[in-house]
Amino acid sequence: MLTNAADPRIPVTVLTGFLGAGKTTLLNRILTEQHGQRIAVIENEFGEIGIDQALVINAEEEIFEMNNGCLCCTVRGDLIRILGNLMKRRDKFDRILVETTGLADPGPVAQTFFMDDETKDHLRLDGIVTLVDCKHVAQHLEDSAECREQIAFADTLVLNKVDLVDGAAVDALETRLRAMNGLAKIQRAHMARVDLGQVLDLGGFDLKRALDINPAFLEPEYPFEWGGWYALPAGESVLVLEDGPDPEMSVVLLPVSEHDALAAAREVAVELFAAAAVAAQPGDALEPGARHYRLRLAAKPGFKHFPLRPNAAGHVALFTQHHPDEFALRVLVPNSQPLQPIYAHAYNPGHIHDDSVSSVGLVEERPVDPFKLNRWLSDLLRDKGADIFRMKGVLHLADSDNRFVFQGVHMLFDGQADRPWHADEPRVSQMIFIGRHLDRADLTTGFRACLD
Repeated sequence: MLTNAADPRIPVTVLTGFLGAGKTTLLNRILTEQHGQRIAVIENEFGEIGIDQALVINAEEEIFEMNNGCLCCTVRGDLIRILGNLMKRRDKFDRILVETTGLADPGPVAQTFFMDDETKDHLRLDGIVTLVDCKHVAQHLEDSAECREQIAFADTLVLNKVDLVDGAAVDALETRLRAMNGLAKIQRAHMARVDLGQVLDLGGFDLKRALDINPAFLEPEYPFEWGGWYALPAGESVLVLEDGPDPEMSVVLLPVSEHDALAAAREVAVELFAAAAVAAQPGDALEPGARHYRLRLAAKPGFKHFPLRPNAAGHVALFTQHHPDEFALRVLVPNSQPLQPIYAHAYNPGHIHDDSVSSVGLVEERPVDPFKLNRWLSDLLRDKGADIFRMKGVLHLADSDNRFVFQGVHMLFDGQADRPWHADEPRVSQMIFIGRHLDRADLTTGFRACLD
């Protein structure tokens, strides 16, 4: 099991999920299996767990000691108080797991580790794990704000009871949840059987660690999965596709300079993917420009050819709705040889949805003015903090050679200077917001006003 050796504080995991999602099943496993870990479990409703009383030592106490080295606590009052009582037995455990009730918003629990100085000095919030009932969650997403908030706060989503629904329904649910929370890892489970390594040591609230493990942790969502930068020769090239998982494929072709590559074209492509598409049948020519094409692949069996007709030889950025491998997509030049992209990048795909909870990612290459940023975030959290469940970011601050990492829960914000930027590392600011009724355009405008 991984640990954060640089941080001596005890890691805390918050376990949440709507009624019937399987939290009790997972807790029973943690409290009874011989997993070799010393975990203190803080359980709000101990009576529902149904632990065999033969397993409990000193059962009259508020903190119950299990025969597998775990502790189980009942919360009859304030969370901070029970955490303080646990710390008197610091030598008995190595980590803490806090389970919320099925109707609870996990936000206040997370805020505990930001607000109370003593708690913050001895404990660190490692991550929030949300169990999801694959069979019934759809109805709760429609009528329960708590259910949506539990998903929005998650660092890991455990899709439980996958045996009760077919694979296509689980795939559709995963797509919907990714649209609501683009940061969370997703695990599938039956009877809450999930490797404890997938729910502990997440580093979700340790942004520096998360970025070291996965540099794309804060990458925003895009309406496409892939982008490639090609140098097209003079003459007619051809875009060739085979049948894939969908009968259509949306693409955008943009002329770019050698210096633009994909960076500048990417933002233009985002706007074009949101615009109406021009339908194209096999054989129709595609011209690089401000146009979004929807390729009708089912119109013809076998290989589908779409001629590419740039005005002259030059560089073109191609963005595709799906990954090219799914359709055996390739670009053929006049001598019929496949043309390899000079550079290609797989993007984190976003999804169109109508849920009130969503995630918004912002990326900027220009440095950020710290004074302007602080003023903007102060105003934003004062006015919209109740609807901003989580936010995380790594920033390129003007006049600083170090990355600045931060995150917040509702109106609470915490940030600090990180390691120096590497010489071969692009100095790019990335911010992610997860919340209710987020206005992407307003957030984008506000953030850009903070640029130096």
